[in-house]
Amino acid sequence: MPRKSKKSIPVERTSANLVAEQIERLKEIFPEVVAEGRVDFEKLKATLGEIVDDRPERYSFTWAGKRDAIRLLQVPSRATLKPCLEESVDWETTKHAFIEGENLEVLKLLYKSYAGRVKMIYIDQPYNTGNDFIYPDNFADPLDTYLKLTGQKSAEGNLLTSNPETSGRYHSAWLSMMYPRLFVARQLLSDDGSIWISIDDNEFQNLKMVCNEVFGEENFVGTFIWQKRTTRENRKVFSFNHDYIICYAKQKDRFQASRNLLPLGDEILKRYSNPDKDPRGEWQSVSLNAQAGPGRRKEQFYSVTTPSGRVVDPPAGRCWVVTKERMEQLIADSRVWFGDDGKNVPRLKVFRSEARDGLTPHTLWAADEVGTTDSSKKALIKLFGGVEVYDTPKPVELIERITQIATGPEDGTVIMDFFAGSATAAHATLNANRGDSGSRRFIMVQLPEPVPIDSGAKAAGFETIAEVGKERIRRAIRALNDEVSGRIDFKNRATPEDLGFRVFKLAESNYRQWWGVDERDGVKYAAEMELFTDPLLPGSKAEDVVWEVALKEGYGLSSTVEEVKGNKSNRVWRMTDPDHSQSFLICLDDTLKEATVRALKLDKDDLFVCRDAALTDEQAANLALTCKLKTI
Repeated sequence: MPRKSKKSIPVERTSANLVAEQIERLKEIFPEVVAEGRVDFEKLKATLGEIVDDRPERYSFTWAGKRDAIRLLQVPSRATLKPCLEESVDWETTKHAFIEGENLEVLKLLYKSYAGRVKMIYIDQPYNTGNDFIYPDNFADPLDTYLKLTGQKSAEGNLLTSNPETSGRYHSAWLSMMYPRLFVARQLLSDDGSIWISIDDNEFQNLKMVCNEVFGEENFVGTFIWQKRTTRENRKVFSFNHDYIICYAKQKDRFQASRNLLPLGDEILKRYSNPDKDPRGEWQSVSLNAQAGPGRRKEQFYSVTTPSGRVVDPPAGRCWVVTKERMEQLIADSRVWFGDDGKNVPRLKVFRSEARDGLTPHTLWAADEVGTTDSSKKALIKLFGGVEVYDTPKPVELIERITQIATGPEDGTVIMDFFAGSATAAHATLNANRGDSGSRRFIMVQLPEPVPIDSGAKAAGFETIAEVGKERIRRAIRALNDEVSGRIDFKNRATPEDLGFRVFKLAESNYRQWWGVDERDGVKYAAEMELFTDPLLPGSKAEDVVWEVALKEGYGLSSTVEEVKGNKSNRVWRMTDPDHSQSFLICLDDTLKEATVRALKLDKDDLFVCRDAALTDEQAANLALTCKLKTI
C-alpha cells in the first residue's frame, strides 16, 4: 500500500459532489440544522415554521423514476476527458471545445470549472417521438454503459433501446433522462444566463413542468414559436408547421437587464429620414395619441393648434399621450412633426441617435427570418459537398438569433450545447463572432451515437453523429477562412478571431477504481490491495493524467500544458488556466529528486502535485511547509 503522508492532500478522484455542495449552501443559510454533515429535517421544518407545506394534498410534479433520476444526479463522475489533438484545429490557440461523450457525465466533469460561467445554453434534445428517443439501459451506471457503447469495455446485449409509446413509462423515461441534465445545466449558468430548449407538442407541457421545478416558475422568460416549415404536409390530419423554443433564465431580472436587442434591419433603417433638416439627424415619427380609458388624466384632453392655424383634437375615444404643458415643450423643441405643410395631426419625432440601438425580439419567428428545416438541410448538404449527413439540423440563422439575444461579443462568453447533434450551435457561434468581432466560446457535447446504416453519413464514411459534428465545424471554419482569403486579416482585430476547436473524449479514469472482491477471501483481498501501490492504471499517458488532475481540480478546457524545460532530474509539467488565473506543477515520476525540488523554487502560493509513493516522509513534510502539496 502507498504511504499516506500526513502532510499532503490527495487530488480529487471524481467530479464535484453536488449533494455536498448543496449541503454547504444550506449550512450557510441555516447553520443550526446541519450537524456532522447531515441535515436535521425536523429542525429545518421548525426553523421554517409555517412556510413548510406538509399537507397530504398539495401541488407537486412527479413521475415514475424521479427518485432514481435524482440519485443519478448525486453520484459524482469517476470518468475523465482525454485530449485528442489529432482531431482538433489550432489546439494551442483556440478556446472552443467539442466533447465526445455521454452528456451527464461530461456536465458533472465540467461543473467545478464552469459553474456560474455559461452565458447561454441551447439544446435540441430528443423530442420523444417514440422512435428516435434513445437512452442508456443502465441508469445506475451510465459511465459503464457508455464505455461499453464506445468499445472501451466488453459489451453484452443491446446497450441502447428506443422508447416506444407502448411503454408504460413513455413520458417518465424521457423526464428521468432530462431532469439531472437540466439540474446541472442550471448550476453552470451565470446569474444573467439563459437556457433555450427546442421542443414539439409531444413533451411541451412536461418540459415546462420540469423546467419550472429546476429553474423556478418565476424565471420563465417565454415560449418562442418557430415556423419550421413553409410547405404543407398533406399526409396528416393537420400540417404542423412550427416547433417551440422555451427559454428560462437563471435569474430573470438579471437576464432581462443584460439581454441584447436584435440588429436594426434595412427595412427599419429606411423609416428614418430628415425632411426638415433637423441638426439632430434622422428621425421617424410616432403617434402622439392613445386609448382614452381608466387612468387617463383630464390634462390629456385638449386641442392643439398646428403651425398652419388648424385646430385638431384627438380622435373619438382617444386622448393625447402627454399633457398640454408637455406638448408645448415638445413643440418648442421642434420634436413634433405636423407634416410638410404644417396641417397634419401632431406626431412625435424619434431620433435615430436617441433610439435604442436595436429591436425588441418578438415571440413568433417566421421562416424568412431564421430559416426552416428544409433550408438548413440544404445548407448542410452544400457544406458537405452534396452529401446528406444529418436528417434534422436546425438552421444556423435560428441559433444566431438566440445568440444575438442572449449574449454579447464580450471575451470569455461561453455558449454550450450538450445535445450538439450536427453542431449547428458551434457554427452559429463562429458566424456571430465574425458578424460583430466577438469572442464567444462554444462547448459542444455529443454522444458518439452510431449513424443509421442506410444514411448518407454512413456512405460518406462517418460512423457516429459526433464525427459528423466535428467535421461540420472543420468545414465551417474553412468556409469562414475562404470568405476573407486575400482581403481582410481578422487576426489583427482587437481580439484575434478564434477559428479552431479542441476535441476531448470521455474515457475511463486513469486512476484505479476500488471494486472490492466477490468472496471473503483474505488472499484475494490482499492481492487486490497490492495493486493500489500504484494508483494509476498501467499504460496511462502522462498528458492524460495531467488533464484529469486539472479537470477535477477545477481547471477549464482552454487551459494550457507545457513541459518545464531545463530540469534533467524529473519530468515536470505546468498546467495554466488563464480564465481563473491559476496554475499547478505536476511530476508523475516514481521518485522525486531533490535537485528537482530545488530547481522549481516552489513558494507558498504554488500548487505542486506528485505521486504519494514518490515522496519520502521528509520530502513530504518539507514540501507541505514550502508550497501547497497534493498527491496521487
